[in-house]
Amino acid sequence: MGLFGGSKSLVGVDIGSSAIKAVEMKPIGKGGFELVSIGHVPLLSDTIVDGHIIDLNHVSDVISRIFTEQGIKTREVGTSVSGHSVIIKKIDVPYMSDEELQERINWEAEQHIPFDIQDVNLDYSVLGRDPASGSMQVLLIACKRDKIAQYTTVISQAGRIPVFMDVDAFAMQNAYNLNYQPMPTTTVALLDVGASVTSVNIVRGDTSLFTRDISAGGNQYTDLLQKELNLTFEQAEALKRGVPTENGLQPDDAQPLIDSVTDILAMEVQKTLDFWRATSQMGDSAQIDRVLVAGGSSKVRSLTSSFSERFGIPVEKFDAFRNIRFNSKKFDEEYIRELSPNMAVAVGLASRTM
Repeated sequence: MGLFGGSKSLVGVDIGSSAIKAVEMKPIGKGGFELVSIGHVPLLSDTIVDGHIIDLNHVSDVISRIFTEQGIKTREVGTSVSGHSVIIKKIDVPYMSDEELQERINWEAEQHIPFDIQDVNLDYSVLGRDPASGSMQVLLIACKRDKIAQYTTVISQAGRIPVFMDVDAFAMQNAYNLNYQPMPTTTVALLDVGASVTSVNIVRGDTSLFTRDISAGGNQYTDLLQKELNLTFEQAEALKRGVPTENGLQPDDAQPLIDSVTDILAMEVQKTLDFWRATSQMGDSAQIDRVLVAGGSSKVRSLTSSFSERFGIPVEKFDAFRNIRFNSKKFDEEYIRELSPNMAVAVGLASRTM
């Protein structure tokens, strides 16, 4: 789902609130891909706050640095957005032709979007037509123009060309389709646990049934550990991933605090899953077969096992390179495995060759 444009060969750049992730791939064979370049560079804290880029120069410098260090020559970039500035809605409209829908979509959007229609970029996709009932279902996506402007500005400042804008949840779904080749009857909850936002996308086969962004993420672990254990940002970040700090604190010392945040996060996700089950038209078949967790916070100690226990369904880390070939002489396998959950959105963006 692009808010504008498209390109034949591009680099997927995921501008997260804690790090910039970039992936370049080349198509091989029938729908396959090979990894060409990969980059992951942390941002200074408070560079991006509540989804708004506060320090545009720092973000564009980091993007430039990744392209230079990894020797990426491709200039075309695809990126994505999430959070409160993005609205995703499935709406029912009267049955009409594509031309009529194009003329009418702004009016329809005004009925469903809580922003001034002049302040957003709109995109839409027809999900299904039902001539018998005289209606059709349309997926409507709106993103505030000022947010798009920020993201395109940092890419342009880095000397690259922004060619499309996606939504994090759908970019991760692209990576899921590519790597897991889902069965049409399998229902999976895709969670992208970022630093400040957790994106939830419930997918059946290759169709998105429900999306929601939760204003919670990995920063809550870091903030609590810093406050309660008197740690620096870097020490707290290490400890939440199970690495001892240089002043002698062991991961076990922090586990009760980590578990308390995981419980809050699990409760928010549970509420979202329960809401989907309650409002889904699938009735008793509104069951989730498994949960795949991406994002840097997927590596938080015992997060997947805690989620699995709470939801009563299998939960595992997302493997963004599960079905992607890479040259083991060029890329360290351990490094790729370690970075894999972080790169889901970037991989999904890079696989959108048009």
